[in-house]
Amino acid sequence: MSRTNKINLQLSGLEPLFITEESIFVNVGERTNVTGSRKFLRLIKEEKYNEALSVAREQVEGGAQIIDVNMDEGMLDGVYAMTKFLNLIAAEPDIARVPIMIDSSKWEIIEAGLKVVQGKAVVNSISLKEGKETFIHHAKLIKRYGAAVIVMAFDEDGQADTYERRIEICKRSYDILVNEVHFPAQDIIFDPNIFPVATGMDEHKLNALDFFRATKWIRENLPYANISGGVSNVSFSFRGNDTVREAMHSAFLYHAILNGMTMGIVNPEMLEIYDEIDKTLLEHVEDVLLNRRDDATERLLDLAETFKGDFKVNEKAIAEWRNGSVQERLTHSLVKGIDEFIEIDVEEARVNSAKAIEVIEVNLMAGMNVVGDLFGSGKMFLPQVVKSARVMKKAVAYLLPFIEAQKEGKSSSAGKVLMATVKGDVHDIGKNIVAVVLGCNNFEIIDLGVMVPPEKIIQAAVEHNVDIIGLSGLITPSLDEMVYLAKELDKLNIKIPIMIGGATTSRAHTAVKIAPEYKETVVHVNDASRAVTVASNLLQAETKEGYVKAIREEYDKLRDGYLNRSRDKNFHSIEEARKNKLKLDWDNFTPVKPNFIGIKTIEVELLELVDFIDWTPFFQSWELYGKYPAILTDEVVGEQATSLFADAQEMLQKIVSEKWLTAKGILGIFPANTINDDDIELTTDNRQLTTFLTLRQQSQKTAGAPNIALSDFIAPKDSGKQDYIGCFCVTTGFGVDEKAAEFEKQLDDYNSILVKALGDRFAEAFAEYLHLKVRKEIWGYASDENLSNQELIKEEYKGIRPAPGYPACPDHLEKPTIWKLLNVEQEIGVTLTEIMAMWPASSVSGYYFGHPESKYFGLGKIKEDQVIDYAKRRGISTEMAMKWLSPNIAD
Repeated sequence: MSRTNKINLQLSGLEPLFITEESIFVNVGERTNVTGSRKFLRLIKEEKYNEALSVAREQVEGGAQIIDVNMDEGMLDGVYAMTKFLNLIAAEPDIARVPIMIDSSKWEIIEAGLKVVQGKAVVNSISLKEGKETFIHHAKLIKRYGAAVIVMAFDEDGQADTYERRIEICKRSYDILVNEVHFPAQDIIFDPNIFPVATGMDEHKLNALDFFRATKWIRENLPYANISGGVSNVSFSFRGNDTVREAMHSAFLYHAILNGMTMGIVNPEMLEIYDEIDKTLLEHVEDVLLNRRDDATERLLDLAETFKGDFKVNEKAIAEWRNGSVQERLTHSLVKGIDEFIEIDVEEARVNSAKAIEVIEVNLMAGMNVVGDLFGSGKMFLPQVVKSARVMKKAVAYLLPFIEAQKEGKSSSAGKVLMATVKGDVHDIGKNIVAVVLGCNNFEIIDLGVMVPPEKIIQAAVEHNVDIIGLSGLITPSLDEMVYLAKELDKLNIKIPIMIGGATTSRAHTAVKIAPEYKETVVHVNDASRAVTVASNLLQAETKEGYVKAIREEYDKLRDGYLNRSRDKNFHSIEEARKNKLKLDWDNFTPVKPNFIGIKTIEVELLELVDFIDWTPFFQSWELYGKYPAILTDEVVGEQATSLFADAQEMLQKIVSEKWLTAKGILGIFPANTINDDDIELTTDNRQLTTFLTLRQQSQKTAGAPNIALSDFIAPKDSGKQDYIGCFCVTTGFGVDEKAAEFEKQLDDYNSILVKALGDRFAEAFAEYLHLKVRKEIWGYASDENLSNQELIKEEYKGIRPAPGYPACPDHLEKPTIWKLLNVEQEIGVTLTEIMAMWPASSVSGYYFGHPESKYFGLGKIKEDQVIDYAKRRGISTEMAMKWLSPNIAD
């Protein structure tokens, strides 16, 4: 394909990017997108922006020529997150050298990004969905900000899903932009919509071919415009089968580029080299993409099974499955989508049942539950579920005459469910899967489709007298639509339970934002395979009351956790609390002079740390509760705990023998005294003074109980006694993320989580090991200590090692003092994020106190007078102090 124009798209970060006729395909990195990367979403939610920057850096280093930044998530402040992240990128030359794609479905987030982005960016995206006036308004602002724009093939009537609609909408959008907005034609990038193929639905057979044809037409008829798209969409039907997906992506790109596609959002790790794709697989994939055969989907589906170990079959297995019980045969037919014997097996089950309906309620539902579990765990694909549904429908059709003859004036329907993708959202594959699974389980489905306005949903729900309303959405604004709809239903006093589903939805958002707006029950369904259980529990008389009560209690508790803080009503002023401080007998106590004063680094072999591991928190991280080793014989979780422990021991041996991780630490011990009641002043070897600030309990205690601060355990300067304090940082985190990433590439989430959990355990073990060395040797204040490992775990030693961020000293702003004092980042590589989190995550830091009466305690709530005092001591604004201490400030 060629064109004669020489006007090219030019983008820039710190460096320019020219997209010309001779350019190789431009790859847009997709991992800085909260909707597509769980890791990136977690980092942004936890405000670990420095770690999030590493995700962007990895994309650039991995060859991404543009990075896509998306902050669309229901529980995020998207404007804040986009602004903060782009500002941070601007300070990182190795990231900022490439252009940014500002990706959002909310205009306010896009504009926030445009205000701070460096260079010439790309906006993703605008469309005619909200009408010409809004389209022009957004385009003019993008032009004013100097950015290029991606235009979706979407108008007031919906998303383009045919060749004709694609070129119609793109032509109209182009004419408006070029002739009315005077937008530079070379800065227009069309996304003609990449939809899944091989879904098992006839209407999807042309999805890829129509994209190719539309791409070619745009490049030949809309001068200077470029083409982009999200390539992973095309293989949605085969999620979980990376081999097939990689082949589909590569083959799709090959043909799309031939037809003029210039850029796209692609995960390089999900691409096979086109020439290295298995020839048989490539033929079957291209049969689907180019719609070369009527049976292309079925053939690819069958072939895909041989590329997926869990479903690889052989002739012997095919012959043997007919020898199973009737239930085993029915389940096999449903899972494999085989209808050849379904009527024979259903008849056998019917003869052996009291009523024909029981075959559905017992035998077929058991089989569909297996289908649901496999699909929910990624071991089954959408077309297989569709095939299962066809088998189910054939079975039900055979049984229907028997059911009708036996029913006693009662409907055989399990319930009537209205399904709709809410206004503004066109994604419906998840909704359709739910509808198929519910339909297979005897629910009557009323599917309103996509882009359904609230008034239509309400009207249909009332008109059809439905039992449940199912709302679906993928993009973030869908969440707002769901909230609005819940409010409208409540205003009309409608009492129909709502099921919420879709990629951006969550249990937390449902509990916090949607449920409070509706008196009737609202339930989040996290995947299609669970929809039947939820719907049945909502409607069945024997389960409804208890289920609804449990859901409401669960959501109330979750919501309270978000919205409410505990309140302590009785407090001392900070002056009164200081007068009531813990008064140790310093006259009759002489602090032990350390054997070593100064700073030292330490590296330890992992094998030395194994005996210091506390396994109880390890099991808690897997939601198995009980103390080790008793948990291994627990009646409820003992079997799971034993299996998990065996896996952990196996991995632990590999970690140690193959040196997956490294243990590095640094510590310092210094002369110190308390000054001004709450501050600890220490002296370094070059006579520099450093001050640790502590916070004091203010809530009124029982009679005689003191208001404690950590400074109470260090001798006051006016006591005449020289005291000492230590601080440290240890890590076993280097290597954890890399090893976890290796497991994730293998789709092995279990071992990915396991290595992270063990990394954390090793870090805590290192902290215990080093504390022992400090007590017995380095400081030596407990040189005669002789405790067992269990006694160490129970902290039956003298002295403490409190940590910033924990109950006794919740002030994270103390960490930079430790970092500066010990030169932590330069010496052992552990860094602090903007919110003072340690990276790598498997790291521990804190202090050493040697007084035998020092103890752990909780600060509790403090009053504003201490916050104001603290701000003055630290030299920061009161507002900043309140921000950092907000969890501890009493209401």
